[in-house]
Amino acid sequence: MSDVNRKDRKSVNNNRIPLLLCAAGVLLNLSLGALVGALGLPLYLDTVGSVIVGALGGYLPGVLVGFFTNMLKTLYDPTALYYGVLNVLIAFVAAFWARRGWIRKVAGYIGMFAIFVLIGGGIGSLIPWFMNGLTSEGEALAGVLYETLHTGQFVSHLLASIIMDIPDKAIIVVVAAVVIRLIPEKYHQYFRIRGWMQKPISDEEATLSDKALTRVMPIKVKILIVVSGVLAIVSVVAMIISMEIYRKTIIEEHARIAQGTTEIAAGIIDADMVNEYLEKDGAVAGYQETENLLARILQSSADIEYLYVYKITEEGCYVVFDIDTADTEGELIGTVIPIDEGFREYLPALLSGERIDPIVTNDRYGYLLTAYQPVYDSNGRCVCYVGADVDMGQLNAMRRSFLVEMISVYLGFFIVLCVFVTWLTEYHIIYPVNTITRYVNNFSFGDDRQEILDEEVREFRDIGIRTGDEIEKMYSAISNMTLNQAEQMRSIRRLSEATAKMQDGLIITMADMVENRDSDTGAHIQKTAAYVKIIVEGLKRKGYYAEKITNKFMSDVVRSAPLHDVGKINIPDEVLNKPGKLTDEEYEIMKTHTTAGKHIMEKAIGTVEGGSYLKEARNMAAYHHERWDGRGYPEGLHGEVIPLSARIMAVADVFDALTSPRVYKPAFTIEKALSIIEEGKGTQFDPKCVEVFMDSLPEVQVILKKYAQNI
Repeated sequence: MSDVNRKDRKSVNNNRIPLLLCAAGVLLNLSLGALVGALGLPLYLDTVGSVIVGALGGYLPGVLVGFFTNMLKTLYDPTALYYGVLNVLIAFVAAFWARRGWIRKVAGYIGMFAIFVLIGGGIGSLIPWFMNGLTSEGEALAGVLYETLHTGQFVSHLLASIIMDIPDKAIIVVVAAVVIRLIPEKYHQYFRIRGWMQKPISDEEATLSDKALTRVMPIKVKILIVVSGVLAIVSVVAMIISMEIYRKTIIEEHARIAQGTTEIAAGIIDADMVNEYLEKDGAVAGYQETENLLARILQSSADIEYLYVYKITEEGCYVVFDIDTADTEGELIGTVIPIDEGFREYLPALLSGERIDPIVTNDRYGYLLTAYQPVYDSNGRCVCYVGADVDMGQLNAMRRSFLVEMISVYLGFFIVLCVFVTWLTEYHIIYPVNTITRYVNNFSFGDDRQEILDEEVREFRDIGIRTGDEIEKMYSAISNMTLNQAEQMRSIRRLSEATAKMQDGLIITMADMVENRDSDTGAHIQKTAAYVKIIVEGLKRKGYYAEKITNKFMSDVVRSAPLHDVGKINIPDEVLNKPGKLTDEEYEIMKTHTTAGKHIMEKAIGTVEGGSYLKEARNMAAYHHERWDGRGYPEGLHGEVIPLSARIMAVADVFDALTSPRVYKPAFTIEKALSIIEEGKGTQFDPKCVEVFMDSLPEVQVILKKYAQNI
């Protein structure tokens, strides 16, 4: 890329203003959040900057402000990481609302406020509900709703969260609306992050580019689907692996906790007294003290659900100690508890006093992780086991909480990445491709004038796409192709013009041959051609016969008009140049010039390559003496059955005959000639041809004066 192009690209992509706006948005979020926290207000106000930046700058600046706000908040509030998705979603909605123009009306702000509440209070209530260790601001209100409305705990929690969020979002929307209204809309474009890889286009062109019709699906949507799909698949796989690793980790960790608890408990039990404890139902010195110590051990560990000491025999488990919990009263000493099915396979090892690994069971006592520690007497015999149970339901709640943590964090990253990919796709693919398409369409289907074509080629080459990939190669190839095609069109036009001049020369030569034999024409071919041009342009201007009168038709008619009397070349001189009125027999001979002209033109069309332009010459030569009412010759055609070119020529031919002197009559005045033409309207002539001819009298008079007729 040249130094000039680099400088231009740097200029159009100067993103200092939007980046400063993003920094200001993050600072505003953090400042307001810290202020309400210091004042102890039940508000957040940490999305004001996200809303303002999203509305002014669009999706990318908005979601970046929301994302980095919560990333920075984690430095002093780790829980902010989980709520980052809410800030990002709110910024996205603000940008969406602004892009649709809905923030120009009060109803739009009301709708935006409702969505914000649903995000902050609705989705925001799910995070503390499913995550351990997070509390909700609306817990007290949720308790009141639960007691008064008799709703379920979750519904009460949800309603309380929404109610508590209403003032926060109302203030945010009002503040954002004031700031947005203070900044004129024409300045909003300066707050958008740009990444032009070409000559910048206007917002209107960008909007048209976004709305460009495609047969199935736009590229941007396809890329977004692929990227989001890949991210989703990778994330799901990563979460599954993470959840499995986390599950194993917490089970191993709690197994170690349970094992350590049993080891501590085993250390305070006097193994030599266990049998005496059982024999005397605990009424022995030291029993109560030991039970109290075990209770303290249980209370000191929040992860241990049950703590007990069993003497295991083939008949069952004899309770030595069973510590009470807040929810469950322990079994009395000496109670025999049947051996659970989950422990049957371990019974031989337990009876022989061996150590066993922690066991996961799901029986009448619940879904538990159990660790057993043998207790040996002074003779080294195992007299009992200390058991510690960890509630697996609690571990599952921890897993669920971990899953919610991952989802909440992932969604924030996901939205930011999707918005960034969309932004990158627009500037690197969508805008360049649509710009190329628009110019190629203009080049293919636009104005065919050479100067317009050259201007379009210059504009296309001035786009300057510099994506550095296949799109730039395609642009360069098309740019060279359009330049070459413009030059080819220039050469073709020159050849076409030369051919047209040659054809026109042929026509004039043929017409001159006829006129030179006819001593009574007096520039007839020039004048009739001029009148034909006036009439056909008038029909075009008024929209008459629009499906017929194309640019080619007009050109063919005007160019071929001099040949309308070519058939007179077959008329004998004594008839063609007779100085007087023709007899009936001579008139019949004269009438044959129409059919003779038709045959001559058909032969020319079949002989001359590319002679299609002579088809209208054939029609005029054959039918210019037909009448609108069907009383003309040679075939007695009527109305619109008569070819349009012949109907046009009929008016031009008769008018020139009336206003020109003949050996058998003087030239009529223009008033007299026009009166005769008007009388023939709807009988001899096509009414529309007469109408436009009458409307063009100033042009007709110019033709008459040009050929200096004595009228």
